[in-house]
Amino acid sequence: MTNFIFFGDMLVMAFMAVLAVWILSRGKSKTLDEIARIPLEDEEHDG
Repeated sequence: MTNFIFFGDMLVMAFMAVLAVWILSRGKSKTLDEIARIPLEDEEHDG
């Protein structure tokens, strides 16, 4: 039973790692930079 849980957990972790790599590799660098800056530029400041 312990082996079943261990290998199941390893399978889920491998799936999540592949999913993260796939999502990060399919986007263009400029698009990812724009998405990453959203939290930094979410407020409009009057100068």
